[in-house]
Amino acid sequence: MQADKTTLTDLSIFHAEEEQSVFHFIDFTRTIGGRDTLHHMLAHPLSSREEITATQQVLKQLIKVHALWPEKISNGTVMVIERFYETAVTDIPAGANGINAFMYKLVNGPDYSIIKYSVTHCIDFLQGLRLIQALFTNAAIPPMLDKHFQRINKLLDMPVVQKMLKEDTKQPQPPAKVLEYGRFLRLHFKQPLLELLDIYHTLDAWYGMAMACVNHGLQFPEFMEQEQPLLEATNLYHPLLKTPVAYSVALTPDKNFLFLTGANMGGKSTFIKAVGVATYLAHVGMGVPAENMQLTLFHGLLSNIQMADNIIKGESYFYNEVQRIRKTIEKINDGKKWLILIDELFKGTNVQDAMKCSTAVVEGLRKMKNTLFILSTHLYEIGESLQQYPNILFRYFETSIQNEQLVFSYQLREGISNDRLGYLILKKEGVVDMLHQL
Repeated sequence: MQADKTTLTDLSIFHAEEEQSVFHFIDFTRTIGGRDTLHHMLAHPLSSREEITATQQVLKQLIKVHALWPEKISNGTVMVIERFYETAVTDIPAGANGINAFMYKLVNGPDYSIIKYSVTHCIDFLQGLRLIQALFTNAAIPPMLDKHFQRINKLLDMPVVQKMLKEDTKQPQPPAKVLEYGRFLRLHFKQPLLELLDIYHTLDAWYGMAMACVNHGLQFPEFMEQEQPLLEATNLYHPLLKTPVAYSVALTPDKNFLFLTGANMGGKSTFIKAVGVATYLAHVGMGVPAENMQLTLFHGLLSNIQMADNIIKGESYFYNEVQRIRKTIEKINDGKKWLILIDELFKGTNVQDAMKCSTAVVEGLRKMKNTLFILSTHLYEIGESLQQYPNILFRYFETSIQNEQLVFSYQLREGISNDRLGYLILKKEGVVDMLHQL
């Protein structure tokens, strides 16, 4: 699924302040390499139902055994192995025995300590891989996971490695054996060991995704096979909020355009982002923040939420809004399935101009049957003329006033909002009084 940088930013998939990102939300990896692999996976959503289903199968199996996941491999273990190949040590003698091993240790004490420490961590790493494989001994291993296990078996199928797998790293090893293993790892097992590290990083990334599903209660969505796009979710919520409100949404081929209204701070942007994040996570193979979700595979996801002007290029806010809409139309006019999220269209021009532009955009976009749209606007007036189109859904976020205080229910209602609360907010924040006192 395609998603450009603007969309990734709008949905906070990644964020300059990492704790505010979706990536941080799902990162339960144990190693830096696993974290980097997870970052790559999240940055490259999948493009086929087969890939998504395969990833879901892996995560579901990991969820079953997550409580038994071995502690043998730590980030420190991986770092020691990587550093071992970057650190120069005195050449290790071939055919190590008690005498030359004793001399090596005596003459090259610091180097021997590095080798011994590294060998111990290498053994822990290799044994840790075996422990992970053992978790699935009596399980039906998903093909994508089994492919990695078969490669692990092939790389470990060497006599010296088999000896290392039987070692007890808690017991001191004779210097001759330490040097035998150290020489083997340095001269004959570097590339296989680095490949095993890459495999483990993938396993660690999947483990992080599985743990996110467990800890956050994410549910795996169901991908439907049909020609026209579909997105339905029950009790969908935004995963980055501490106390989120759940929504239900249904966009179908017959009702593929959601026209969303409501007061500022009423929940429009949060709702749009919640739909976008859930759809994005679904295409990574993850569980989603919803009770259940059904959707078709989307070719792409585009958003228009946080536009900005460009002073250096001399481009206004409105100009950038227009260019974003133009690029969106160019992309989605390919007959493939798209999900388009637009929040507060044409804020960068006067009201009358914005109404005319917004009406033209909605009337044009709603003709595209292979795309689902969610569009929010503060221009409630244009809703009346759009009610003639049967494929447009009208929803709004309810706001009430109690004792001159705004009360946001964050509940999605059917219809078009007619709230006019700008002046009340201005008054509530004391700005009106400040102006009177000037």
